[in-house]
Amino acid sequence: MNSKIEYKVIPFVASIDSKKGTSNHVAQQLEDLIKNYSNLGWKYERLESVTTFVQPDNGCFGIVGVKPGYTTTRQMVVFSK
Repeated sequence: MNSKIEYKVIPFVASIDSKKGTSNHVAQQLEDLIKNYSNLGWKYERLESVTTFVQPDNGCFGIVGVKPGYTTTRQMVVFSK
């Protein structure tokens, strides 16, 4: 028996109105994403936080538009099949 598990990882960035948005709106967006992929045959596994270092931008000639590097965290939804 040689069955391989496939994985799909989807970035999750909720979008809400800063004045009217609530945690329920975020939860609904995640639920909709999970339902969509479940309907395509994928099984929800978990939500992962992935920390990433964004490289600095040296700008033009190392003077104009210089931006330091920074660390950010992205949410990823993991599915399997």
